Amino acid sequence: MDTNGTLEHDGETEQTQKQQPAFDNVDITSPDDENENDIFESAIQQEPLSPVLEDVPTDEAGDTFIEIVVADPQKVGDGMGSYLAYKVSTKTNILKFKKRQFFTMRRFSDFLGLHDLLVSKYLRMGRIIPPAPEKNIIGTTKVRMGSQPQAEAGAGVNLEWIENRRASLERFLNRVAQHPILCQDTDFVNFLESDQELPRAVNTAALSGAGVMRLFNKVGETVNKITYKMDENDPWFNDKISEVETIDAHMQKLHSAIKALVSHRKELATLTGGVAKSAALLSTCEEHTGLSQALSQLADVEEKVELLRSEQANSDLYILSETIKDYIGLFGAIKDVFHERVKVFQNWQHAQMQLTKKRENKAKLELQDRRDKLEFAQKEVEEWEGKVQRCQKEFDNISSEIKKEMERFELARARDFKSTIIKYLEDQMAHQQQQMRYWEAIVPVARDIA
Repeated sequence: MDTNGTLEHDGETEQTQKQQPAFDNVDITSPDDENENDIFESAIQQEPLSPVLEDVPTDEAGDTFIEIVVADPQKVGDGMGSYLAYKVSTKTNILKFKKRQFFTMRRFSDFLGLHDLLVSKYLRMGRIIPPAPEKNIIGTTKVRMGSQPQAEAGAGVNLEWIENRRASLERFLNRVAQHPILCQDTDFVNFLESDQELPRAVNTAALSGAGVMRLFNKVGETVNKITYKMDENDPWFNDKISEVETIDAHMQKLHSAIKALVSHRKELATLTGGVAKSAALLSTCEEHTGLSQALSQLADVEEKVELLRSEQANSDLYILSETIKDYIGLFGAIKDVFHERVKVFQNWQHAQMQLTKKRENKAKLELQDRRDKLEFAQKEVEEWEGKVQRCQKEFDNISSEIKKEMERFELARARDFKSTIIKYLEDQMAHQQQQMRYWEAIVPVARDIA
């Protein structure tokens, strides 16, 4: 395949992952009326809406900017060895990049690999790493077992989860790009502009023996998060941890409620379609001409309203629900940062305990006049004194960095939610206004029934 990037040709095995994070971009107002089965086709005819989360804007108030678009999912290969690859296009004026505009092809495991690299380098520093998109074994299997030709995979596999994943991948990259430090990372730059094949992410493979051990280690670490309580001297962290836990819990409840709303709206759309079909059938056997025309018009309006309600369900999902889902993942990433600070604190306390033991051992040797071992004991004391200082400095640094990260996160969250809510309200209002126009158009027909 001749592209500006290199595609891998081996299969990708995905496994279910706990909800993380991920941000969505769906334009439900596409003017393309040719594909009636397109779930993103808009029924609004007179006043098209602005694109729904089509772009994740970066902070362009400064001198630098970066915009990333993930598009054109393409199936590569056949059978269980196949996978989806995505075109990642970038525009930027950051000097770290060699070009101002470029693209490459990346598969899902490449995104997970990038996330792993960023976590390994920056989590210990107290930086909030945007969560990687979640895996989907069922959706991936459907794509792999599909019979459509490779060249038509991007258009043929028009599954809802593919759009969800594409948008999640795009939001993940743009959130990384919005971070003033992560956007300059060498691995991130290489991911966007390199045309070379990237190393496979270790956590995408099926659970081998080593994978099972990693799983047990993660479970043990999770238990440690729950059971260990450090003696917190900074009230800011106590307040912030409590705030994060509260907001996260309420967001999860809101996300569940929105998912239920989406389900009910889709059901309402289906029932509306049933009314349209029934009215149409009744109009064909009605002998009264005026009444038959009114019933036919009613069927037409109900059919249009069905599409509007389907779009409203998409609006609930792709504008509001996906944003909430992303922030649930982001709050999980924040909890990881706070836990990393606890681990740094534990290391500091361990170093202090070891220093105390070494000092006690040195004091015993001095009382026993063991000059032959005093020099070695003194070196041990000095070594652990250095470790204590380094651990304390690391703890102070991560504490300071977390406060800066949280300040930046809160500002970005306020902007993000403001934009999301405005778009959601405008979208809902536009659909309601279009529905009113549909009903107003049929009123004269009903009044003319003689």
